[in-house]
Amino acid sequence: MSAARASIGILGGSGLYALAGLDDPRELSLSTPFGAPSAPLVAGTIAGRPVAFLARHGREHRLIPSEINYRANLYALKVLGVERIFSASAVGSMREDVHPRDVVVPDQFIDRTHSRASTFFGDGVAAHVSLADPFCPELRGLLVEGTRHEGGSVHDSGTYLCMEGPAFSTRAESRLYRSWGVDVIGMTNLTEAKLAREAEICYATLALVTDYDCWHEEEEDVSVETLLSNLRANAALAARVLRAAVVATAAQRGACGCGRALQGALITPADQIPPETKRRLRPILGRYVE
Repeated sequence: MSAARASIGILGGSGLYALAGLDDPRELSLSTPFGAPSAPLVAGTIAGRPVAFLARHGREHRLIPSEINYRANLYALKVLGVERIFSASAVGSMREDVHPRDVVVPDQFIDRTHSRASTFFGDGVAAHVSLADPFCPELRGLLVEGTRHEGGSVHDSGTYLCMEGPAFSTRAESRLYRSWGVDVIGMTNLTEAKLAREAEICYATLALVTDYDCWHEEEEDVSVETLLSNLRANAALAARVLRAAVVATAAQRGACGCGRALQGALITPADQIPPETKRRLRPILGRYVE
């Protein structure tokens, strides 16, 4: 791994494959015990703050959501010293009053994924972190204020339903999800949030609305053409909001508790964890296991 350090990570989703305004960028090709990240990380600074950017789908958007190596992505950011992650991603709206090109900063998740690795644990070590409140409240506040400052239409809170993909919902599924009271639907962020919590990294999402999924009888069904058009419109706003959030981030983490997520979560006695598992997870477990 590289000796470069960054305290803030940014994960870019559909339509955000690079980060405008990153000063002194340099590319880092990293390897991890879980394989290679989605793309080379780009390290640089924003207003003097060290930042690492990663395009979760790859720079050419070659990875579908189930193919993303989430563990490698989060592990690489952890090794670089990242303590806080701002995520940007495209979502569909499940509410009449959440319009395409709006921004939602969700505070809850529902999981509908089924075929992706979503934990660092196993292989001789068991741990169960709390995900009752899956987003960092401090980072959420920065994204809300940043969006307002940049003139975006923002919804403070909401439930993000994370589906497997890559196909969009059936009409029956879309109507079912609406009956559950969800606000937006996407394909990536819950897996990242789970791993970030296990790695004791603060995490929050800037959810960029591209469409109404397929439940809305008066709107066209979601299509790649519509999605890409709205993504392009959202990309410039997202870059400005992320920059504003980075600038406003406090030097030290506060009382959110994300950085202590593993306290009391480890069940396996330290002397019973296999040496190879200890070695592989040292960046994550090093504070608790010798």
